[in-house]
Amino acid sequence: MEKEISKPLYTNLILAGFGGQGLMFIGKLLAYSAMKTGKYVTWIPSYGPEMRGGTANCTVVISDEEIGSPVITSPQALIIMNNPSLKIFEPRLQPHGILLFNSSLITHQISRKDISAISIPANDIATKVGEKRTANMVMLGAYIARTMVIPKTAIFRGLEEFFGKKKQFLKANKQAFERGMEYTS
Repeated sequence: MEKEISKPLYTNLILAGFGGQGLMFIGKLLAYSAMKTGKYVTWIPSYGPEMRGGTANCTVVISDEEIGSPVITSPQALIIMNNPSLKIFEPRLQPHGILLFNSSLITHQISRKDISAISIPANDIATKVGEKRTANMVMLGAYIARTMVIPKTAIFRGLEEFFGKKKQFLKANKQAFERGMEYTS
C-alpha cells in the first residue's frame, strides 16, 4: 500500500460587501487566527470611495508555505454580503470554487453552474442570536465549516484576543460563528 502524499495547504478567498458589514474584521480575524496556528498569511483590504455604506472587500491567502504574491485574480472562495459585490466577484471565482452568499440581502440569482453556491441568511441568523451586527461572523462560521482551513478553536482564540474584556461582544460573536457553522453542516 502506497503512502498518500498530502499537498501543502494553499487557499485564498475574497470577502466583499458594503463598508460597515464587518468584512475587514473577519478577514483580519481569519488571517490572524491562521497565523497563530503556524500558517503563512496575507490580508489585503480594499475600500471604495466611501467607507461606511460604500463597497469594501479584502483578500486573504493562507498557506503552509511562503506566499509568493498576495494578489488574487481568480479566488478559490468568496464570502459575499451584497448584490453589487456578487455582480463584481462571481465571474472571477474559479470553476468548482465555493460561493457563500448572504441571502438575507442578496436578491440576484447566482448565474454560474460550475461552482458550489451556498445560500446563508446571515442577517436573519444574526438577529436570532440577538446581535444583528454579527452577520459577518455567521458567514465566517459557514466558511470554516465548509473548508476546515483552520480549527474553530483558533478563531475563538483570535476573537478573545481582539475583544479582550468586551465579554458581551465576544459571546455574541462566538454564538453567531457557531450558528453559521451549524447552518452549513
